[in-house]
Amino acid sequence: MEFLPEDIQQYVEKLTSEESDLLKKINRETHAHVLRSRMLSGHVQGRYLSMISKMIQPKVILEIGTYTGYSAICLAEGLHPGGKLITIDINEELENRVRNYFKESAFTSQIDFKIGDARKIVPTLTETFDLVFIDADKENYSLYYDLVINKLSKGGVILADNVLWSGKVVQPNPDKDTKAILEFNRKIQDDPRVENLLLPLRDGVMMVRKR
Repeated sequence: MEFLPEDIQQYVEKLTSEESDLLKKINRETHAHVLRSRMLSGHVQGRYLSMISKMIQPKVILEIGTYTGYSAICLAEGLHPGGKLITIDINEELENRVRNYFKESAFTSQIDFKIGDARKIVPTLTETFDLVFIDADKENYSLYYDLVINKLSKGGVILADNVLWSGKVVQPNPDKDTKAILEFNRKIQDDPRVENLLLPLRDGVMMVRKR
């Protein structure tokens, strides 16, 4: 999943604003104690999520795929005063860890952490979203997009992670998850309701803006 030479990656990190102490702690503890730690957004991508959120100043953010809460806190940094972030994850085993991290953050009262199946939860949400971050199971990316696009405000933004899928999107004989990512990327490209940009940031971020 590392597309940049190590020395270039280190240069990028040195010239990117630092993480907060809490984010450094989540980063460190996730890599030390949680399986599949590569799923963590990490320093550079985290600062990207924070900056996009600060530029938009969303009143409502939806995140599909919480993992250990790093990206949620980054996104919450740009919330409009009085705004809220709804984050959904199906993994009950990480719930206590994540809730404790949220309690340590400055945004604990603004984060609504839901445990369950996003395919069932999102249709029940009545809010209009200004910013959506999709970073969950790849086979359902297209479904998540369909569930949120009509709940997205005009000019609202969807960010989807892992859309380069470790470079597998340009390799022959794609597996199931790669096929799902390829389908999602093409779906976005062909949707006249949006404009989009695929950023080669970390494992690829699809940035979508509703017209």
